[in-house]
Amino acid sequence: MGVLIDTTVLVALERSGGDLGSLREELRDEEVAISALTASELLHGVHRADTAVRRGRRERFVEGLLEALPVVPFDLETARVHARLGADLHARGEPIGAHDLIVAATAITLGFRLASLDVRHFSRVEGIDLLDWPEATATETAR
Repeated sequence: MGVLIDTTVLVALERSGGDLGSLREELRDEEVAISALTASELLHGVHRADTAVRRGRRERFVEGLLEALPVVPFDLETARVHARLGADLHARGEPIGAHDLIVAATAITLGFRLASLDVRHFSRVEGIDLLDWPEATATETAR
């Protein structure tokens, strides 16, 4: 089984000054990937940086991640899972954000667990296997 890493984990890692090595150590020998949507959200953060210094730091961090981690595309199989999940959540009156829905569909399609600091939204998705992210790690990286 592998782990799909959500944007929240990577942003917290960057803000704490961490690196991919510490994340890989936390996840041991599991296959690790990010969705194309997560790549887009990270790149969006680079473009929104409010100073040249911050932009450069973010860009180095994000480009390092993109070189090191496989990026999973949004394909037809994932689109089918996405549509089913979205319809189910809508019918239950518990929708989640469009980006989170794409990330959840990607994890489910791959059969991967999802590492996220946003458990509140993702826990609404039937069939999602959320990684029990260590509380200490979440607290440290959220600073």
